[in-house]
Amino acid sequence: MITATDLEVRAGVRTLLSAPGPALRVQAGDRIGLVGRNGAGKTTTLRILAGEGEPYAGSVTRTGELGYLPQDPKEGDLDVLAKDRVLSARGLDSLLRKMEKQQALMAEVADDERLDKAVRKYGELEERFASLGGYEAESEAARISNSLGLPDRILAQPLRTLSGGQRRRVELARILFAASDGSGGRSGTTLLLDEPTNHLDADSITWLRGFLQNHEGGLIVISHDVELLADVVNRVWFLDAVRGEADVYNMGWKKYLDARATDEQRRRRERANAEKKASALRAQAAKMGAKATKAVAAQNMVKRADKLLANLDEERVSDRVAHIRFPEPAPCGKTPLMASNLTKVYGSLEIFTGVDLAIDRGSRVVVLGLNGAGKTTLLRILAGTEKSDSGGLEPGHGLRIGYFAQEHDTLDDMASVWENVRHAAPDTPEQELRSLLGAFMFTGPQLEQPAGTLSGGEKTRLALAGLVSSAANVLLLDEPTNNLDPISREQVLEALRSYKGAVVLVTHDPGAAEALSPERVILLPDGTEDHWSQDYLDLITLA
Repeated sequence: MITATDLEVRAGVRTLLSAPGPALRVQAGDRIGLVGRNGAGKTTTLRILAGEGEPYAGSVTRTGELGYLPQDPKEGDLDVLAKDRVLSARGLDSLLRKMEKQQALMAEVADDERLDKAVRKYGELEERFASLGGYEAESEAARISNSLGLPDRILAQPLRTLSGGQRRRVELARILFAASDGSGGRSGTTLLLDEPTNHLDADSITWLRGFLQNHEGGLIVISHDVELLADVVNRVWFLDAVRGEADVYNMGWKKYLDARATDEQRRRRERANAEKKASALRAQAAKMGAKATKAVAAQNMVKRADKLLANLDEERVSDRVAHIRFPEPAPCGKTPLMASNLTKVYGSLEIFTGVDLAIDRGSRVVVLGLNGAGKTTLLRILAGTEKSDSGGLEPGHGLRIGYFAQEHDTLDDMASVWENVRHAAPDTPEQELRSLLGAFMFTGPQLEQPAGTLSGGEKTRLALAGLVSSAANVLLLDEPTNNLDPISREQVLEALRSYKGAVVLVTHDPGAAEALSPERVILLPDGTEDHWSQDYLDLITLA
């Protein structure tokens, strides 16, 4: 259970949430949808509730087990096998390694006394292993992982060899395994999940909905997946970015939508009535103020008018929209980027081999492949942030690359919003950059906010702002619509439609591929090139 009392959340000097009064509580059986527009403070609030950050004011108490999935999971030991990472949620990974060590010792020792000691030690470990679910739990971990699109061949690989999306699914599997008692997710663990459907295919999302519906512990979920919210949540916390407050709705998603619309209509009526009364009071005060004998009464009327307006909620303005337009491409030759015989190997695992490609001026290419086929790795190599094991790049005349990284690797989390975009465009005049950031909804004190404190959607907008300032003629885009609300996503899709430069796109979003109107597709891991057809659209959600 989690209880937050008098919680105040800030990002830099911005107050995101001020929740005095009744505590925000998460109890067993509560399945809460944490919603609000991008930048309202959902991710920051969830991080604080999970104990990964401190509130500016107020307190958070936690009892029982917690499972927290951040948007950008922390990098741990990348040499660990994916299977062991999942099993570590219950400490089974270390127990299995100790049992294997004792088995090897029992096979080696000839001395009876040492053998007896090894057998006793093995028995103790096996008893503890059984108390934690034993081999049934190991099968359960595999079942959960498989349901999230992590087959056994992926589980047998070190995390280092997996894509960012696969590593995130490993973390989700680990959290759900910790929360499950073998009967479909029925345990008292409180789950805090930030965009859990990112990088999941349709079948995995369907399975996840069922798991969360059956979960008997507490749950707070941030998601742009409306179907998941409609199927799973029974309460909603709406973070109002205008008022900086949390509105609590003790009802399911569909009833919440109606109730919130009713609340907004009520606030508009209250404001209209109060403004009408305040206007009448001020008009009367203006008439009376001319007479010295009625000056005090006139002043009191003005005070009453001010008090009427001061007690009202701030008027809601329409949610601002980022005006995303990719750059006018700098002049370049006919083929600004070529690559030949690109190969990537991790240890004995071959990711892809012998990939050749030529990116012509203004061409539009989609990279497809099953998870783990090396799509993100290929874009990293093309961007120059990772080396291929053979082959190489051949930059053409005038090449200027703009790279959008799936995990926002191009951002410096310790630097401010302003410092990040200034680094991306050091020669651009300051006022031009400020106008650009304003178009991407970064203004005022938020310019000084560290990038690491931004939500996933805000990081996406900041990374895109850096691209726009670059005048790139080849854009390498790795999941550019992740973490975006529907309005911002449509802005990105419109920018893709109108961009005149070359684009190499990796995406799970069929709408992004359709907006790009690609000419070609590159299929990994073989590097086969083909003309685009609608048949490939069905592969997007599986890739």
